[in-house]
Amino acid sequence: MSVRRSLTAAVGAVTLALGLTVALAPSAAANPCGFYETASDAYYNHCTGDGSHIVIEVEVFGPNYERCVVPGVTWLGPAGRIDGAAYTGRTC
Repeated sequence: MSVRRSLTAAVGAVTLALGLTVALAPSAAANPCGFYETASDAYYNHCTGDGSHIVIEVEVFGPNYERCVVPGVTWLGPAGRIDGAAYTGRTC
């Protein structure tokens, strides 16, 4: 086998291994911190290690409203009704 062919095979194997590692690793993008939407639902993920509860402002058509959320993912409602959500800087 030529050096060129060996190098091409080695690069291909490394690329495949890295691709599988990335594909199989849990993705932070699946549940990012803060506001995110899926095709049908809107969520707020409060990423914290201290157990704090925070106040978020939920943006909707009409008057926005505030909501207290606990650590982890909170369902806000159907994606078509929620425009966004943001941390207000306060705890609850």
